[in-house]
Order: sequence, then C-alpha cells, then structure tokens
Amino acid sequence: MQSKKVPRVGILGFFLECNRFAPITTPDMFASAFDLAGEDLRAELQQSKPRTLPDTQGFVAAMNADGAWEAVAIRMAGAQPGGPSQDDYFNSFIEDVAERLKASGPLDAVFISSHGAALSQTEDDPEGVLFECVRSMVGPLVPVVTVLDLHANMTVRSTQALSGAVAYKTNPHQDLHECGVEAAQMIRRFWRDGVGQISCVKLPFVPPATSQMIEPGTVYHVLMQSALKKCDAEILNVSLCGGFALADATSCGFSVLVTSTAGAAHKGASVAQIMAQEVWDARHQFVSRLWALEDAVGFAARVGQSEATTEGPCILADVGDNPGGGGGGNTVDLLKALIDAKVQNALVAVFTDARLAQAAHAVGVGQVFDATFNAASSDVFAKTLTCEAKVLALSEGQFFGRRGLLKGVQAEMGLSARLAVGGVQVVVISKRQQLIDPAQLDALQVDLSKVRVLVAKSRGHYRAAFAEFTSTDRMIDVDCPGLTTPNLKQLPWTRMPRPIFPIDDDVSWPASAFAT
Repeated sequence: MQSKKVPRVGILGFFLECNRFAPITTPDMFASAFDLAGEDLRAELQQSKPRTLPDTQGFVAAMNADGAWEAVAIRMAGAQPGGPSQDDYFNSFIEDVAERLKASGPLDAVFISSHGAALSQTEDDPEGVLFECVRSMVGPLVPVVTVLDLHANMTVRSTQALSGAVAYKTNPHQDLHECGVEAAQMIRRFWRDGVGQISCVKLPFVPPATSQMIEPGTVYHVLMQSALKKCDAEILNVSLCGGFALADATSCGFSVLVTSTAGAAHKGASVAQIMAQEVWDARHQFVSRLWALEDAVGFAARVGQSEATTEGPCILADVGDNPGGGGGGNTVDLLKALIDAKVQNALVAVFTDARLAQAAHAVGVGQVFDATFNAASSDVFAKTLTCEAKVLALSEGQFFGRRGLLKGVQAEMGLSARLAVGGVQVVVISKRQQLIDPAQLDALQVDLSKVRVLVAKSRGHYRAAFAEFTSTDRMIDVDCPGLTTPNLKQLPWTRMPRPIFPIDDDVSWPASAFAT
C-alpha cells in the first residue's frame, strides 16, 4: 500500500453509449438521468437505494468489507443511450474532473464507472480523453481501474492510461455488481504487489449487437469461458469487448483487454494475442437471427389466442428501435401490424411519447379517447398513428429495479400510462428507456400472467428481466426499421474503420500488427 494512512480512492464515471445516427445528447439529458459531483455524489453513494449503477455499488461494498478506506467523490455523469454528447458539455465535464482531482489532494487509487462506447461531437474516444486526464492528475504510480460495458469501443490510447479494466461478462448484463467487486480486489492487489497494466488487441470486426448474446450454446459464451480459463496469479482479467458498431467511430472494433500484474506485461500481451486469434477464428459464428415482421405477427396472433396450457407465451423484441442503443423507443411498425392483425392479449412496452402520456393523464383512468402516437415527433422512423384507446392505468413512473441491469437501482419513467387498443395494450412513458425490468410494468399494475405476447422495445436486456416469463427459444428478434437496426451492411458509415467484418466480406487480420 502506498500510504500508512487510510487509503483514499477517487470515484468518478462517465456512462454513455452513443449511436452516431441518433439525436445529440444534451446537457439536460445528463441532468435528468444522472450528474452528481462532490458532496452530492458522496451522499448518493451512501443511500440505501442509490441511483448509481450496480458496478459502483459493488465496488463500494467490497471496499467497505475489506478494510478502512475513504471514498473521495469526484463526479459521475450518465445519460440514456443516444447520439454524441455536445462538445461543450463533455469538455466542461473533463475540466471539472481535472479541477476536482487537483483539489482532492493525493489519492491512492481511482475507480471509474464507464461504458466505453461514448462519443462527443468531435471526439471518437471520450473515454480515452477522460482516462488520460485522470492519469495526468494522479501520476503514473496510482492504480486507475475502470469497469466497462462489454460493448465498449476500446482503444490503445484509453488502455495505456489505465492500470486495469473489468468488462461485463454477461449479456444481458447481470454482473455489474460483481464487476465492481472485482475492480476493488484488483486495486487492493495493486496496492500490495505494484501497479499492473493492460494489453489491448483490436480486431477489424464489429459483430451486430443482436449476435453478442452470452448464454449456453452461443459463440460468445464459448469465448468467454476460454477467457476465464486464462486468468491466473499474473493474469488478473481477460475482457472481451464486442464493441458497439452503431457508434460509427474510428474506435470501433472488437477489443481483447488483458490486465496483468506488475512485471507480467509480456505474458499479458501473449495472452491477448492468443485470445484475439480465438475471437477472429470464430467471427463467422456471430450471427443475428431475425424474424420478418409478417412472420412474427403471424406467430403472435396464434400465441395470443392460445391457452396457457397448450402453448407458452412469447416475446417479440423490436430490436430496430432499442432505446438501449440510441433508438427513440417510438416506432409504430410492429404496434400497427399487431393492431391490424387483431392480435389478442399482447402488451407493447415501453413506448416513449411524453405528450401521449400527458394526454392519458388528462382524461383519466377508464376513459376512452383518440390516442395519437408521435404527434410531436420529428424522428423519421416515428410515424404517426391515431387510434381509439382506453386508459387502464396511470403512474408517475417511479420504480426500483429488481432484475438484470437495473437491479437495486432507483429509476423513473416520468408520467406513464397503460392504454388498451383493441387486444393490444401499450405502456407509454415520458422518459426514453428500454424495457429492462419487470418493475417498470409493476408501476402500471400489469398482470403478466394474463399477457401472452410481450413486445419489448429492447435489444437484449429484456431477456434477463423476463426470464421467468418465457423460455429463450420463444424470445424473437423482429426485423423492423429504426435507428438500431442490426443490418449493418445497410447503414451509411462515415467514420467506421474499413475494411471491417462483417460490413466488408474480404477482411484479413495479421495478428502481430495489432497488439500493444
């Protein structure tokens, strides 16, 4: 340990997954989601139901369990996935972090809660800027460790400023708390044995998000098991970051990150090369299995009319309009198709339309009115749809996550309503987000036992949230239009490194050229 005093650990974070094709993420979007600093952040860390992500909760809990320490709250900011951050906001965030680090006095370590796929209007690697800022302020001998989403677009620049990294090992993401615990253990190991380092290998490979599920039988699961087996006394972590293609950034590409102990950098680089070769050799197995809209609606019509004793329920995922990847959560293609086909016992959740939610609150529960979806939207994918609807339930939208990514997190959807349009119910919310937790539906008194067809505005996190609702073989990704389409060959790339698989077919990878 660097000091005989109680160790002081800086805590900060920047959490934003960016879709280049989505609207700009504004300062107000951070303010309405999470942006706390100093004393306000310190107080939030001490709450019984904090709004911080579970990785930070796990880190704090593990540090508390392992001995005396002082949490030095710097600043944490995060927003719902969307377009690049405004430059002015991001630049001021970096300046503020630097000033707060300087004012905090000597630190013994820094923990950073990060996503890894952020953008600003002019910067493709904001995390690299943040990590370099932290390193420049604390010096070369202080451990700086981050927790990352496995969809991170990591760069050599960003990893060189870090001592260690822990990326999620699950998708849907259910292990954030455990990753925070691992980060705490890593810092204490660095205090004991010296500061480690990261070896990074980038691949010319951007698997679609729908092909990155980690469950038995998937290629990512096989690779993750191989990564875990490579860890030992010197190799502390092997992270496989599939990346986020929709960032359309120079930083895109699958990353293998290996954190090794002091003195084991050569071994770490070797393990990174070996693991990267395994990923490259398996690249053709990352396949999205999408159902055509017509086929999915036909299946839903049958399920909706069936009895629970003869056939289980199903989930249709509107993956092209996933708010968790920057989608608006407001396309009506699938909703309209279900209504037109007179599908019964279906629930669409969660549909973002603040004006419609407000209109439902204005008329009240039990009332019937002409509901216009997307009356105020300028989103090219968000077509207008007007139909007669009955208000079944209303809510202020507060919920406490109990499964998956938001387990243990206090969150809100804003003014919310549950509407009935024929045999289809729709949960309408005001604050854009994906269907990620059954607690969102609890807030609108949804009885899932009566739902036969659940339509999720989500790409994959609904799988963890609703694992008890139906089996994975009845969770169907539907090919619909939207900002988060997994059909990568169709998109107008402007900054994506080329050639890159699978956008380009003829791609080679000379392993020795990409290691650090």
